[in-house]
Amino acid sequence: MGKYDAGNIAWVLISTGLVMFMTPGLALFYGGMVRAKNVLGMLMQNYFALGIVSIIWAVVAYSLTFGGTGKYIGNFDFAFMKNVDTVVPAGLTLKVPPLLFSVYQLMFAIITPALITGAIADRMRFKAWVWFIGLWAVLVYSPVAHWIFSPVGWLNEGGTRALDFAGGTAVHINAGIAALAAVLIIGKRRGWPQHPMPPHSLPLTLIGTGILWFGWFGFNAGSALAGDTVAVQALVNTHFAAAAGMLAWLIVEKVRVGHATTLGAASGAVAGLVAITPCAGFVGSMNAIYIGAIAGALCMFAVSWKMKLGYDDALDVVGVHLVGGIAGTLLLGFFADASVTGIGRDGVLYGGGWGLFGDQVLASVSVMAYSFVVTAVILLVLDKVLPGGLRVDPEEEEQGLDLNEHSETAYAYDRV
Repeated sequence: MGKYDAGNIAWVLISTGLVMFMTPGLALFYGGMVRAKNVLGMLMQNYFALGIVSIIWAVVAYSLTFGGTGKYIGNFDFAFMKNVDTVVPAGLTLKVPPLLFSVYQLMFAIITPALITGAIADRMRFKAWVWFIGLWAVLVYSPVAHWIFSPVGWLNEGGTRALDFAGGTAVHINAGIAALAAVLIIGKRRGWPQHPMPPHSLPLTLIGTGILWFGWFGFNAGSALAGDTVAVQALVNTHFAAAAGMLAWLIVEKVRVGHATTLGAASGAVAGLVAITPCAGFVGSMNAIYIGAIAGALCMFAVSWKMKLGYDDALDVVGVHLVGGIAGTLLLGFFADASVTGIGRDGVLYGGGWGLFGDQVLASVSVMAYSFVVTAVILLVLDKVLPGGLRVDPEEEEQGLDLNEHSETAYAYDRV
């Protein structure tokens, strides 16, 4: 421990807590948007991710993500936390202890599958979610994170190929395309889109948004893995992109439908945060504003696609996380400026040519293809082998997940 700077350790410790706090924030963000009869079901799916993914990470997923020197998947060198406290993963130069690095990365592994819950809201059996999230963490997240976050991964190659500062591809595109596969296989909610299904508590959603915004400072600035100027730039970029995303969404919303809504403000801020995630340490402050604004406007249009295409993405995971993740990943190919923080590569607008943009396209397409196919296979198999399949019965769906899956209610009106 003596060889590590205390300031760096302190910052990454704080960042780890901030990213962990994002999962409860996500639970509130999503929980406010579902109907009252399903809010505990949504909260439970997210909170359960904190438990199950943590244990899977310790047993095998961290090792598969950062163990060994393979291009496509790790090995079992770190299984059951073996040598995690002393051995630095291949290709990394850490300014914090490797044990701290492992638990910081764990928080990313937790929130990534939790993002999927917004798409499948109101209709998935809890036992199906238990099996799905465990398998997905091992079979989808670990390989994709290895490709992107490990310096020996084939999409990283020591930072000379695709750039992803904090998870545009490994987190947002990965979860967003998995969400699309899930809703296509599980099917639409009963009554959608004929019957309105408005959020039951927008105050909860706005509280969740604030927690996410706050936690995202650890998500992005913490990814510098040091308390240095890269972290400073990433934090500033994170805030500016969220602000620009919110304003752009509200402007487009006002022009299109005549109202600037609180849900639009929350969604726009998250869209900006998603888009800046791959870019945070690689662009300047004004470019962060441009990226956030473009993503906010684009995602506002994207959420209407589900009505036109007929897929029931309940809480707009595809429209915000998939589209926002793609937008940020590809825009980095234009706006990346290595002179800002001294890391990364130059994009098209800074004399780097089209090489980086091509690598960003490759990373986006590769992650989408792999995640969609493997997610679909996991879900189709579970639907066949689990008693009752993936989805609750029609009567249970009508009554709500809270009572039928958890034997609880969020709001005990009859006891007041």
